[in-house]
This record gives sequence, structure tokens and C-alpha cells, in this order.
Amino acid sequence: MPATGTVNLATARTMEFVDITAAIQQAVRDTGVADGLCVVYNPHTTAGLTINEGADPAVQADILAALQVIVPMRHPFTHQEGNSPAHIMASLMGSSVSVLVAAGRLQLGTWQKIFFCEFDGSRSRQVRWQLMVG
Repeated sequence: MPATGTVNLATARTMEFVDITAAIQQAVRDTGVADGLCVVYNPHTTAGLTINEGADPAVQADILAALQVIVPMRHPFTHQEGNSPAHIMASLMGSSVSVLVAAGRLQLGTWQKIFFCEFDGSRSRQVRWQLMVG
């Protein structure tokens, strides 16, 4: 049976990347499972997940800036809540990431981090994770 859990987080800005790598790594470590596949899933429609560089915060700022060019913030969208850009950006980023686990550690590259991508904050959010072993 796979191990599962939830990581709770709070976002502070309308658009931001929140590094959740340490929380996911701790959850994996706490399972005691040495090898498997960790799937991280975001159940929110105005936020996404991505794996990208975590050493230089300018990369995160550049991604957010590029998304705002790709998705026009002032387009006459018809969604009544007024947060269509957040829904579109979330779709572009995706709702899940998968990371191999070996010797109880996430097998991320040297500069890689797992980011929760907020596009409609500030909010209380959560991500779910599942560690599958084979």
C-alpha cells in the first residue's frame, strides 16, 4: 500500500513560487521507504506545480514575468470570478510532478526544487503526495 499525506502552506502574494522541496523530502523520509516514486499533486485550479531551478530566485521571477506576457491579464475574459489568468497559468504549469526516490531521498538535480506556483493568492493551500513502491 502506498504512503500518502498532505502538506499545508500559505501563500502571501497574488503570484509567487513557494519552495516545498524540504516539506516533501521530510514527508518521504518519515515514511521510512527507501526507493520508489513520489507523486506530488495540487488540487487547486488557480495554482500549479513545477520543478525548476531553486538556486537563483531570478529564475522564478522570470517565469512569472513570462507567464504574464503569455497570458494577458487584461483580456476580456468571461469567467465571473475574474481570475481566468490564474486558471490558464495553472493549466500551463500542470497539477502534478513526479520524482524518483532512492535511499530515502528525492532524486532531484543539483539546482532543482519543487515549487508550488500560486496565481490567485494570498490563500491557504495544500498539496497531496503519494509515495509508490514497487
